[in-house]
Amino acid sequence: MEQEVFLNLWRTYDRLKAFEEQVFGNAGLSAQQYNTLRLLKSVHPDSMPTLVLGSRLISRAPDMTRLLDKLEQRGLLSRERRPENRRVVEVTITPQGLALLEQLSSEVRQCHHKQLGHLSPEALRHLASLLKEAREPHEDETNLSLVDE
Repeated sequence: MEQEVFLNLWRTYDRLKAFEEQVFGNAGLSAQQYNTLRLLKSVHPDSMPTLVLGSRLISRAPDMTRLLDKLEQRGLLSRERRPENRRVVEVTITPQGLALLEQLSSEVRQCHHKQLGHLSPEALRHLASLLKEAREPHEDETNLSLVDE
């Protein structure tokens, strides 16, 4: 039974991610890059340490430095080493990053509606609850995603 449920989750994810790939692809972003900007916006105007940012992504980024390099090259974020601890790199979203998120906000809402708008609010709440329950024993309680806070 566990395998059947997992395969259903995987197939569902595969079908639903095609919608977001189109939205983010049109903006020259990956879903992880969008999620990175979204997380930085959540703490704006403050910054977030790279390690915390990486741990809070919805799906883990295998090469966080490369992901941040690409966003920084586009002027969507900035990085700064703190003088009191040179090992910690703080990341801040830029005005250009905020503007891009604002530009995408309507398309992202439409995308989510295409993905799951056919479900009732009650069904969505129930599904969200079941998904949280399924992953709860596997989460790092010290670095929860915004989804789990």
